[in-house]
Amino acid sequence: MTADTNGPFLPHGGYRKLRSYKVAAAVYDATVVFCRRFLAHDRRLSDQMVQAARSGVRNISEASGAAATSRKSEMKLTNVARASLSDELLGDYASFLVQNGLRIWPKDSREALAMRSRLAQDHALPQPRAQAGKVVLTGLSGLLEFVAKAKPELAANAMLCAVNQAAYLLRRQLESQGRAFLEKGGFTESLHAARTLARRPQPPAVSAPTCPSCGKLMERRTLKSGPRSGQAFWGCSAYPHCKATLSISAAQPPTSPTSPTRPTNP
Repeated sequence: MTADTNGPFLPHGGYRKLRSYKVAAAVYDATVVFCRRFLAHDRRLSDQMVQAARSGVRNISEASGAAATSRKSEMKLTNVARASLSDELLGDYASFLVQNGLRIWPKDSREALAMRSRLAQDHALPQPRAQAGKVVLTGLSGLLEFVAKAKPELAANAMLCAVNQAAYLLRRQLESQGRAFLEKGGFTESLHAARTLARRPQPPAVSAPTCPSCGKLMERRTLKSGPRSGQAFWGCSAYPHCKATLSISAAQPPTSPTSPTRPTNP
């Protein structure tokens, strides 16, 4: 994520590096292929599934941008992405399998575990005993190609695994966003902190000189009374044992180091 450390904007951007975005993007692309291949006869259902998949990926990017000025909007859009995938698209893939008399793999079945393991990697290693001509998922990056070639049961169950993975990652992302809000606050707090920092007196641009009388470092002080009240000067850090002073502007002792003059109420 990016952030302007000198400004009020909250950390934002960098969504393309999020694992949730990568999985959701792969789900969207593969859903388009799945619908063209298996649901071309049902234009309405096909459009709904593609739109749900698109909502999942696009709301992640929108949430990333909204994070600059609103934690609330960031969390709301992230939850829309999660709901589009988990509450809508997931059910459509499950219904496809049921309506076509195909098996839905139990989440702890051998097939589902193997599929989830391959989807967890961008590029999975080839199977050592893969049968010739068998369609094999080569990782998340190969999901689209797998869906384009696999049998309906394999393709739909692969999509179920991928959608579940994206929804899980988005739930974790929401939890992280909630913790960040509780710990660091939102845009209003950031504005106040930035304004407070901007109004804070800045330290002197020059380094403290050494005392011309005793050689110790001097300290920046301000006259509190007299005709020069409010004027800054350098005073020896060993005061009151050493009463030497230096002018801030000239950095020269106003009096001889051998007979320093004590300023009024240093």
